[in-house]
Amino acid sequence: MEKIARFYKVSETEFLKNGTKETFDGIILPKRATKGSAGYDFFAPETFSLNPKETIKIATGIRAKISDGWVLAIFPRSGLGFKYRLTLDNTVGIIDSDYFNAENEGHIFIKMTNLGDKTLTVEKGKAFAQGVFLPFGITVDDSCDAERTGGFGSTDKTF
Repeated sequence: MEKIARFYKVSETEFLKNGTKETFDGIILPKRATKGSAGYDFFAPETFSLNPKETIKIATGIRAKISDGWVLAIFPRSGLGFKYRLTLDNTVGIIDSDYFNAENEGHIFIKMTNLGDKTLTVEKGKAFAQGVFLPFGITVDDSCDAERTGGFGSTDKTF
């Protein structure tokens, strides 16, 4: 199987804009649970609870260096979606390969809402989301040569 990416922690300086040193020190890099798993589990950097209809934005402290031609898609863990109707607020998080070099170091944030009718609690260090690397193509007449400078939501400003 082709190896096309690597996870890193963002710098402590970058993480401290959204979290604490204690949380930063405890960040676990994403990993697969089994050799047949497509998804890399993202682990909660802190314990959190979501009541029905509540939303939370998680600063994961994670960044991903991804080879050209690949993208990282972020989803809620299947069991949490099934049991709690946990959804990502952007439905699927898309992490582009050039996000790694963004001003915020490619810091991956995951914003989720509990659409169910019972409270969800995820303990620190437990998996709550998963990332799947997917190949992508471009059109034969593509002529894009813009470079990313900003972080989340910045690519729509290049038009």
